[in-house]
Amino acid sequence: MARRPLPRILSNGSAQLARSRELARTAADSATDVLHPLITITRGLRRLASAGRRKWADTPKDRRGPLLFLMASVFLAVALVPYGPLLAVIALMAAAAWQGRNRTGQTSEGPDESQIQRLQSLYEAMVPYFSTAEDPAPLYTHGGEWEKAFPEYEFDATGRITHLAIRYPAYFPDGEAEARARIEHLLSTKSGRGREYRFAWDEEGNQLTVTVLAPLPTDIAVQRFVTAPGETVLGFTDPTEVQRTLPLGHGAQARDVPPVVWRTGIRSTEPHLLAVGQPGSGTSTLLRCIALQALQFGDIVIVDGGGTGDYACLTGRDGVLAVECALAGALASLEWATTETERRLIAVNRARQAGHPPPEDTRRPLWLLLDRPTALGQVAAADGHKDPQSLLQVPLRHGRSAHVTVVVAEQFDGLDALSDPVRQHTRARVVLGTATAEQLEAVLGAPPHTTPVPQVPPGRGYARLGAGPVLRLQVPATPDPYDDATSDDHRQAVLDLLPPRTTPADAEPERVPAEPVSVEAVVTERSKART
Repeated sequence: MARRPLPRILSNGSAQLARSRELARTAADSATDVLHPLITITRGLRRLASAGRRKWADTPKDRRGPLLFLMASVFLAVALVPYGPLLAVIALMAAAAWQGRNRTGQTSEGPDESQIQRLQSLYEAMVPYFSTAEDPAPLYTHGGEWEKAFPEYEFDATGRITHLAIRYPAYFPDGEAEARARIEHLLSTKSGRGREYRFAWDEEGNQLTVTVLAPLPTDIAVQRFVTAPGETVLGFTDPTEVQRTLPLGHGAQARDVPPVVWRTGIRSTEPHLLAVGQPGSGTSTLLRCIALQALQFGDIVIVDGGGTGDYACLTGRDGVLAVECALAGALASLEWATTETERRLIAVNRARQAGHPPPEDTRRPLWLLLDRPTALGQVAAADGHKDPQSLLQVPLRHGRSAHVTVVVAEQFDGLDALSDPVRQHTRARVVLGTATAEQLEAVLGAPPHTTPVPQVPPGRGYARLGAGPVLRLQVPATPDPYDDATSDDHRQAVLDLLPPRTTPADAEPERVPAEPVSVEAVVTERSKART
């Protein structure tokens, strides 16, 4: 059987194909050389636009108005200057050319091989969640193209994902918490453990944006914050979550940080607070931070149910009515607080009926700070006494009208022992330390928009004021100045905020007194001293 000869182009046209490829490559190189300035300027404009978007996103909301006014003023000045628009365009092109230059000597701006492999593996892992057999044109298929599913992506210096935009099909049940939780767990696992991720779900656009959050600063010590009466700084959060910043003095530098401000008083919607955490999570640090701020405008009563002596530095200070760690002293202090709350309510009511302003002694804030009250409840039950939490019902129910604020700190293992009034009236919530998503939702009433990490520094957690959003929180460093493990800077920061002692140092030990101090005696002694 005779063989048919091969086509001429396949038999002896290899040289022609090589010359054609060479001519095409030469033409492409020539076109690249000719269009290189345009490509550079376009790349620079894109980089400038991305930098502008990031700068706008990082700008706090309270500063965006002045920034817009400044930009409008610049545009108006450029438009009025002779040849201003032309000079502005030339300056913009020069800046774009400078930003668009190839700094690394590489012509490709896309991801490298390791990054492509990471994106492809992440795409493959999401196929079972974002695909179904009934979809005629599935966006997610095994061996599919990840470019269509991930329109935006960014990596850090180590090659891990820092920002990722994910498109998903419309039939995915993004309104169900369980479906969302599965996707968020998968992304946080595949993108790198030990980091906090923020997930922004766009149900209308069927897009999920994943952002790696920077750690909150832990070097901020307690200090005299610039706040109004009735405002307490619980800690600091992300700049995009609040519309306010506070100036801080940090060594020789000054900076502005976004605070989590808790408002108390007669017009507060969350007059009382509950802080929950594991041992060593920083709940005592939070109570010390609140106490130092409360002493600036009011009086405090501290009940240390754990008996750890973490509040011995406040004993005998001006404005500190009592620091109790024994059951008898705690009961006496809380009974006096209940009587004082009732007295204030009666005095305010009589003043209003007479058409007079409330008396001055009823407007001075009174703070009741209780650390682990359930521990004293167990002792009270064993000795046949009443639970100290039962004495909190009047201050919790009527404290807002009487300028009485209750702050309770408890551990997770004692949540079930908290009384119903404490649970119902403490609408400001804080969770510190490591906690599961179920624990966070049970305490805060809503899940956070970030993934909790297994290891966090002391004072790190979440806060939610009433029905507001769940915010990340870092409590200012407020250690016990008597602790030997405390650094000198943080110890001095606490000592600078402590009020002077009203009780002589030789008449009262430095640590928690062995016998409880009666609140009535302290108040009577101070009244005599003032008169």
